[in-house]
Amino acid sequence: MSDRTMARQVLLFICFLSLGSVLGQVSYSIPEEMAKGSLVGNIAQDLGLDFKRLKSGKARIYTGDSAEYIELNKDRGVLLIKERIDREALCGQTTPCALHLQITLENPMEFYSVTIEIVDVNDNAPMFSAKETKFDISELSPTGSKFILETAADDDVGINGVQSYLLNPADHFVLKTQDMPDGSKNVQLILQKPLDREIHEHISLLLTAVDGGDPQMSGTMPIIITVEDANDNAPVCFLPVYKTSIAENSPKGTILTTVKASDADQGQNGKVEYYITKSSGGTTNIFEIDRVEGVLKLSGYIDYEKNKHFQIDVQARDPGRHSDTCKVIVDIIDVNDNQPVINIMSKPSALSEDSKAGTVVTMLNAQDSDSGDNGKVQCSINDNVPFSLKSTANNFFSLVTDGDLDRERVSEFNVSVTCADEGVPSLSSSVILSLQISDVNDNVPVFEKISYEAFVQENNTPGLSIFTVRAEDADFNQNARLSYILEDSSVNGVPVFSLVSVSADSGVIHAVRSFDYEQIKYFHFRVKAQDGGSPPLSSNVNVKIIIQDQNDNAPQVLYPVQSGGSVVAEIVPRSADVGYLVTKVVAVDVDSGQNAWLSYKLQKATDRALFEVGLQNGEIRTVRQVTDKDAVKQRLAVVVEDNGQPSRSATVNVNVALADSFPEVLSEFTDFTHDKEYNDNLTFYLVLALAVVSFLFIVSIIAILSVKCYRWRRERMFYKSGANLPVIPYYPPLYADVGGTGTLQHVYNYDVCRTTDSRKSDLKYVRPCSESIISLDTSGTQTLTHAHKEKLTSESFDDQVRMDILVHVF
Repeated sequence: MSDRTMARQVLLFICFLSLGSVLGQVSYSIPEEMAKGSLVGNIAQDLGLDFKRLKSGKARIYTGDSAEYIELNKDRGVLLIKERIDREALCGQTTPCALHLQITLENPMEFYSVTIEIVDVNDNAPMFSAKETKFDISELSPTGSKFILETAADDDVGINGVQSYLLNPADHFVLKTQDMPDGSKNVQLILQKPLDREIHEHISLLLTAVDGGDPQMSGTMPIIITVEDANDNAPVCFLPVYKTSIAENSPKGTILTTVKASDADQGQNGKVEYYITKSSGGTTNIFEIDRVEGVLKLSGYIDYEKNKHFQIDVQARDPGRHSDTCKVIVDIIDVNDNQPVINIMSKPSALSEDSKAGTVVTMLNAQDSDSGDNGKVQCSINDNVPFSLKSTANNFFSLVTDGDLDRERVSEFNVSVTCADEGVPSLSSSVILSLQISDVNDNVPVFEKISYEAFVQENNTPGLSIFTVRAEDADFNQNARLSYILEDSSVNGVPVFSLVSVSADSGVIHAVRSFDYEQIKYFHFRVKAQDGGSPPLSSNVNVKIIIQDQNDNAPQVLYPVQSGGSVVAEIVPRSADVGYLVTKVVAVDVDSGQNAWLSYKLQKATDRALFEVGLQNGEIRTVRQVTDKDAVKQRLAVVVEDNGQPSRSATVNVNVALADSFPEVLSEFTDFTHDKEYNDNLTFYLVLALAVVSFLFIVSIIAILSVKCYRWRRERMFYKSGANLPVIPYYPPLYADVGGTGTLQHVYNYDVCRTTDSRKSDLKYVRPCSESIISLDTSGTQTLTHAHKEKLTSESFDDQVRMDILVHVF
């Protein structure tokens, strides 16, 4: 494991120690090299957590950027070995060696610190880096001469590391072990018996390094000594320890210091060479020394986060292999060359738009492996987002809401978290957090219009699609799924459900039945749009349906009244002038608009040259002077036609008698009924009936003339005084000229005097009526407001008196 990773773990360990009292901490101790699946500890029991909480909180282990050696079994609540742990690969010579884990829980968010100490096992034997060591020792070397030996390395630590050295044989030399301030051992070979080249030119020794583990392990290195002559003085270093410092970003070739040593010998035996024998951390390739000058230079790259100090052993050696050793201590100066590392403690889930301010969204951890101000980190987020970043502990931050959320306005936020150190220049790193805002049913449906108005032709087909109401809901998914409901109401006492219906899904309004403009011209109702949220929200809109008229009614003749058992005859004196008003055909059409505009045409007549019909007013007038040659009996057929498409019509027969006296009329009167075939057996009864009728007729005429004279005198008096006689016109009920459409542009009143014999009734044209009381409104509230007024003089009024003779045929 790299020193940088070790430093991060140690920093995390310190941070979580400071939070342990608040968040909870537990420690375990296990030996290295445990088998995969071995039990580390019952974390649920030790932290006082329930198994259900582990599952509901989505418990997981956070280890940073280090390898995952430990796994969490949520079902059992225990920590297990996931991968075999090699303490030497994990921590090297660092003690104690520990794994620092964080267990995080969500909903609510919690985290706990777990420290697992890895106990060393004696699984490594001491080893020498060189296969053998050779010395050339002068035979003149005095007793007590020292020769520095290479020490053995043992990856184990503590008692499992190298504890002692053994030399075999020990005839001429003995070992001397010296503990150094850094905890290492300096092993020297001491000459205890003078050498004699003539006796032993070569001496072979075996150096054994023994550790203190159980079982005990050892390593050996052969030592070959060659005895030579003359050179009996060893080099001596000027200083035992050299100290220097260098910045971690220094380039290769940077000079650290110069090591100097002297040798009292002369000539070749006094020539000193310098060698690097050992460097802490095993990084001998990082530094190099000039063998002749002793200049120590940087030959590789150094990283403060991996090694803060170096201790270099420099050996000064003469050609006779006499040597002295000095140490060079190099302090590494930190440079701000590491960006902060941002770790997301838990992945943020969807955030409800009704979340209150202060809701924790996620937690962050920011680490900078630099030291001092270079390692101090401050984090911030981008502006214009409803979130804030709060510091909870050393380099731990909580992202919380600090404003209102509205999914309909912004459904997703990209929060940029930037962490910068306090170095010069400052280094920073960023991470983008994508936060989805989940929907809440907080918007009511809104219709496209404030109110709706639609037109439909009468006599429509039931089930006809009239139009569509539409509403929109700014919410999402189910909260925006709309249903359209017809609100309960009534139209003229009839439930609106019997008139129209609305499709719950599409909002299409259908006609339930066929409409009749003459019964209902328009109606109102309300449609409700309701969403699928819980609880649901709704809104209403007013809808007005206007029924459009069709020409589905033929004109109806009000006057003259047609009956199957009687004949109505209009009497025209032979002395009548041109333009004499014979009668007026009065008709109405219950349709409206142009469908109710009526025109009158003379279809056929006994004498077409004698009469004409007013196209607009239906007045039948003479077009020429009546002569004696004209037949007394005249039959006219008048067609009343509306202006609809296609048009509809009605036909009325008008009987006219041209006569100056009643006997003349009577002589021709019975001819009106000759269109029917009679049985010969009825002749007797007809003669008898005529005799009775004649008698009654004479009596009636006398009575009528008396009454008429009386009324005529009274009317003359009223006309002279400016008074108007009250006249009640007769029209069938439920007929009206609505809206001044022109159906009844000229309304006339008639005075009718009837006897017990309908054939002897009298009808007198009086004057135009100023107002009609005929109405089609079933409520009886509408009247005919447009009526043509026409003034007649008293003289013209007297000339237009005529009598209607009703003849009943038995």
